[in-house]
Amino acid sequence: MTQKDSRKFDCKGTSNLHYCDNTPVKPNVSIGKIVSKVPVVLAEIDLQINLDETITFPEPVLEIKDIKKRVALTQCRLLLPTHKLFIKGFVRKNIQYASPAHDIEASTAKSVSSDLHSYTVDIPFECVTEIKDRDFLTMPVMPHINRRDEFDFSVSKPLPSGYPEKDELISSDLSQFHQESRQFYNELPYCELISSSIIEWDEALDRVPLSGAPFHEGYFTKVEEKMVLDIRLKVLQDQQIRVASTTNDCEYED
Repeated sequence: MTQKDSRKFDCKGTSNLHYCDNTPVKPNVSIGKIVSKVPVVLAEIDLQINLDETITFPEPVLEIKDIKKRVALTQCRLLLPTHKLFIKGFVRKNIQYASPAHDIEASTAKSVSSDLHSYTVDIPFECVTEIKDRDFLTMPVMPHINRRDEFDFSVSKPLPSGYPEKDELISSDLSQFHQESRQFYNELPYCELISSSIIEWDEALDRVPLSGAPFHEGYFTKVEEKMVLDIRLKVLQDQQIRVASTTNDCEYED
């Protein structure tokens, strides 16, 4: 370590960082009526989804010790120009459980020997709901429709024999194609997952007594799970809004 290096290292190799000062910077603010493009909250809604799923474990389960759950969305799409909101996702469950030991002599009439395991399973869900006009905090900007217009030019051509000489074929030219097209790149609404709440009821379907163990002990491999899932969502869309800025003053001084 050179003399210029002011850091101090202990015997474990970690460094002690010195305190450094900071100076507030006065922001540069544009004055006037500014047009800005920002995320705008269209609606904030609560959804309730009911699930019924059967979970099959890879080995016998003596008892469930703990369950950790996490909600994830794979799709949240407001289908414009309708107000239908399509939701897809899953509940990730990590189940920690005790499984009876394979050694037959490990359990007695007064005790049970078991091993701790975990099993992770994804429980999918999907639904569609409609956001009423009165529930919109801000109405969405509806998509502009792409347009294609064809146009032709008139041409005159002489007629073959059998027609009067002064007559002509007046029509459009089939050997030419003319079109004007216009595409719009609209802002797609999107969602944010704010919170979730789960109430569940898990019940074994095939519990049988555990031989060579206390009479009240048993094991199972299948669980029926009833779940009520509550989700709070924000639906947003990038929109242009006008922001009034009257001063560039700030409490910070140069």
